[in-house]
Amino acid sequence: MNILVTGAQGFVGKNLCEALKCIRDNKDRTRNIIIDEIYEYDINTPEEYLDLYASKADFVFNLAGVNRPKDQKEFMEGNFGFASKLLDSLKKHENKCPVMISSSIQATLIGRYAESDYGKSKLAGEELMFKYGEETGTKVLVYRFPNLFGKWCRPNYNSAVATFCNNIASDLPIQVNDRSVQLELLYIDDLVDEMLNALEGNESRCSYDGLNPIFEENGRYCVAKTTHKVTLGEIVDLLYEFKNQPKTLVLPEIPKNSFAKKLYSTYLSYLPKESVSFLLKMNIDQRGSFTELIKTKNCGQVSVNISKPGITKGQHWHHTKWEFFIVVSGHGLIQMRKIGTEDVLNFEVSGDKIEAIHMLPGYTHNIINLSETDDLVTVMYANEEFDPNKPDTFFETV
Repeated sequence: MNILVTGAQGFVGKNLCEALKCIRDNKDRTRNIIIDEIYEYDINTPEEYLDLYASKADFVFNLAGVNRPKDQKEFMEGNFGFASKLLDSLKKHENKCPVMISSSIQATLIGRYAESDYGKSKLAGEELMFKYGEETGTKVLVYRFPNLFGKWCRPNYNSAVATFCNNIASDLPIQVNDRSVQLELLYIDDLVDEMLNALEGNESRCSYDGLNPIFEENGRYCVAKTTHKVTLGEIVDLLYEFKNQPKTLVLPEIPKNSFAKKLYSTYLSYLPKESVSFLLKMNIDQRGSFTELIKTKNCGQVSVNISKPGITKGQHWHHTKWEFFIVVSGHGLIQMRKIGTEDVLNFEVSGDKIEAIHMLPGYTHNIINLSETDDLVTVMYANEEFDPNKPDTFFETV
């Protein structure tokens, strides 16, 4: 299969082309698609290539368009005009391969979009596409995108999320006039997944009730079903929480498929080089060191403990707190004794055979470095963040 992507260097085009390359190069084996060639067409591509690509394409993603012109008339020239040129090339070569076109929710011309020149140009492109489909019998796929976000989106252009991510990551100011303004946002990976579904012939379809898509099998339009409605205030608050993570070590709640999870990935893609790494506070003494790595709001924390040769650490117990000790380097002995008894549980541990040992509530425990030369390195998980006001930690030797 040969695939033509116009607007290939834009935000959506770049993400789509990289996903297609992974499939073509057999790095992504989750799709039932065989890709031979990917024709990338953009504003700097010689114009004659469009005709060549149109003659060979088996599927077309038309993502080319104008978003921020110097003159409003460029909307119609860049959106409707280019689509006309593309379809004329396909007609010339009698190529009836499926064609996808990226439109916008602004094409509804409803509410604040009523006088949008951009929306009018997109609506004209939609009608051109539907007419082309009727005339030629070609399968056409018209997607009305809401606001998009994700990696590689250009900041200070037409995406508030990209601008906020970029500026907050780089310690630049942002401006929010009304925190209550709600956006409907579509994550780039969710959009690319839908576009790959369309390539496989499994697109999602809908009709529209005003601005709202009504999912139905035979809908006139196509749609990416997973979007997120969030306020500007919610977005900004999350981004500042992400920014503070190197200081607090607290990972925000990022459940599977949540907006927060997708926004965090987006934010990280805008980090400047100097923020990619950050120092952790090592608590060092003559026995070795103890360093907190990650904390969570509701699920405890992860730390790393380094014990010097011959050193014993621990010798305490907890009422409710429990832990995992996971030795990743060195040779050691973990001991536990139930409070009020004399029976000791012994676990010899080594980085050569990584295993997790429960530190049981009500059992005093320690960890001993058995080596005379090498440090003992232990990753430790505790089910709650350490609270100095209620440490739940009591000294007692094993």
